[in-house]
Amino acid sequence: MTIGVIGAGAWGTALAQAMASDGSEVLIWARETELVDEINSAHTNSLFLPSAELAKSIRATNQIGELDELPILLVVTPAQHLAQVLAGLPDASRDLVLCSKGIEAGTGRLMADVAVEAAPGAKLAVLSGPTFAHEVAAGLPTAVTLACAGGETQWTRLAPALSRPTLRPYYSDDVTGAEIGGAVKNVLAIACGVVEGLGLGQNARAALIARGYAEMTRFGLARGARAETMAGLSGLGDLVLTCSSISSRNFSLGKALGEGQSAAEALAGKNSVAEGAATAPILAELAKQAGIAMPIVTAVNRLLAGEAPARGVVAELLSRPLKDETA
Repeated sequence: MTIGVIGAGAWGTALAQAMASDGSEVLIWARETELVDEINSAHTNSLFLPSAELAKSIRATNQIGELDELPILLVVTPAQHLAQVLAGLPDASRDLVLCSKGIEAGTGRLMADVAVEAAPGAKLAVLSGPTFAHEVAAGLPTAVTLACAGGETQWTRLAPALSRPTLRPYYSDDVTGAEIGGAVKNVLAIACGVVEGLGLGQNARAALIARGYAEMTRFGLARGARAETMAGLSGLGDLVLTCSSISSRNFSLGKALGEGQSAAEALAGKNSVAEGAATAPILAELAKQAGIAMPIVTAVNRLLAGEAPARGVVAELLSRPLKDETA
């Protein structure tokens, strides 16, 4: 069975490589004609994942209609482009596995909500967890949450098709929780990068991860997610990874902010997308509207908007009123 991948950025390419690791055929869609030609001829993606030598069973196309007959599509487009990309694909009763992490700007919709409207006939699932693209492409082991809107029936169909020796999925039916974990952790990773850029030390970063996890959980529970999902691979697992390494695009963005760059300077000239920068404003607004306390997210949003310098937002966080840790 050929598996389709929509999006040939770093993560989409890494997933294609993982799926092809057992010799399976993979068809990956990319917008860029030059990238399609490079993948097909040189079996590399120098634009987004230069470290990987791609399997010869991966074929690229810039005609999204070529993926129309495939029963499983991994959707790995940037969150803000998901609706537009899915609109170009005929609706069908196929499995759409959403692998992008974010919240749609302007609407506040999670990716599954976007997909339900754009592809109402599809069977939706969310794949999320601690997954640096270059490690997945290199065959290094990890585990992910595969949250299936169709429950165990869909899981039974998808898990054998997507599982590989070094990519182990775990079942969930909490699609909302899996999505919220992936979206919120991107914003929190920016905050941890700021701590690194300011040289505030490991104690501060560990404390920020813990308090950020509390914010993630509050938001998730308010939106109907389950606490155990927030504590799982797509929540705490992904949070720890992206808040602890310069390999995270969002962490790198935060580090640059902490070192004194503006958001525009830090984002300029980047091929890859730091989804947290787009997610922070809408997440902060959604939390405000719902009365959910998310001071770290609010601080990141203010920093990205240029409303306060990095040291200023840190000082504001540290001067908040003292309170019960579990409140």
